[in-house]
This record gives sequence, structure tokens and C-alpha cells, in this order.
Amino acid sequence: MNRKAVVLLSGGLDSATVLAIAKSEGFDCYALSFDYGQRHSAELRAAERLAVSLGAIDRKCIHLGLDAIGGSALTDEAIAVPNVLQEGIIPVTYVPARNTVFLALALGWAEVLNATDIFIGVNAVDYSGYPDCRPAFIEAFQTLANVATKAGVEGLRFKIHTPLIDLSKSDIIQLGTALGVQYAETVSCYSADDYGRACGLCDACRLRKQGFDAAGLQDPTRYMA
Repeated sequence: MNRKAVVLLSGGLDSATVLAIAKSEGFDCYALSFDYGQRHSAELRAAERLAVSLGAIDRKCIHLGLDAIGGSALTDEAIAVPNVLQEGIIPVTYVPARNTVFLALALGWAEVLNATDIFIGVNAVDYSGYPDCRPAFIEAFQTLANVATKAGVEGLRFKIHTPLIDLSKSDIIQLGTALGVQYAETVSCYSADDYGRACGLCDACRLRKQGFDAAGLQDPTRYMA
């Protein structure tokens, strides 16, 4: 019997690759998405399609209200999505406590499933300076998981898998392509329209395009113009 794993699946390029990796490693994958008050739902529709095409056993989408506290261009329409990043400054697309909340809920589902493995697509190379994408955060959360749960107290050990943590975007794309990920199905753009078409201007679009160029592969992204 395969081990079970909860895989965070946003519908973007990185999370799709992580789901494919977990599947290739023999895990029975349970995909978890979040409707957290983000600017658009195109990525959630992508996540639903990807869960099927990449062979997840089940997929849940949990509704949160992070837009109620705002503080991010992704959850507050009054804050514009930037097209240019300032070096050394955490951008306004950072969503306060997002990965902490997401991993906490993934941990809860994992405990219900009797699973001890959680996969998340954080990246410390091609990331936008988000503090909750760093190895130090993952290590701290894994420690928390093993003292904050009934399963942990009873001797099971949770592991937070971050297979993309040290990879460049081009490395991720090459790996995912080899595993059969159809990147045309993914949505990475912070400002995608209702059809999932990308703006081509935001940081997420820029990193994605650079990744395909560096990988020597055609960019399958659908752009608005």
C-alpha cells in the first residue's frame, strides 16, 4: 500500500510540479487548494483540472477569508499588483501568514488521513522575497507539527517535503516536463482574467517566462495580449 501525502495545489506551475513529483515517488496524493480571497479564481479552476490530470486521489478546496485582513495586493483590490520589484524589499504580493495557515490546515487533513507527509512548492531561489518560502520557516513548521498534534505525541513523525526549495524556475520546468506536467493547464499570474489568461507583466509572469526561456522550451502560457 502506498503512503498517503497531502499536496498543496494552487493551480500554478510550481504546485503542479510538486504534485507530479509526489506521485512519481509513489505517494497516494490528496490535493489541497484554498479559496482565500485572492484576486481571481482561474488558478482554482486550474487546480481542479490538474488534480485530475496528475492523478490525485482526492482534492479539497477550503474557503478562507484572508481578504478580510488584507495587507496584500493579492487580497486587497486597493493595493496594485506591482510590475517592478525593488531589490531587498518584500513585495506587496506577500500575503501575511498565508503559508503558515495553509500548512496548518494541510497538517489537520494529514492527521485525519493518517498521513505523515505534506508537500509544498516553496522555492528559495526564484521567489519574491517571501519569508514563508525559506528553509528556516519549513524547518520551524515541521518542528511545530510534531509537537502540536495527537499523531506527533503518539510517536508519528510529520515531514514537510519541499522538493523545489533549491531549484531554479528552469530546473522546475524541465523536471515537470519530464514527469508529464502540462504547463498550459497551469495559471501563475497574479492578475489573470476569468479565462486564465496571464497579464505578462507581474513578477509571477516574469519569473515564469524567464524559466521557459532558460529551459529552452516554448512558453505555453496564454496571455491577454
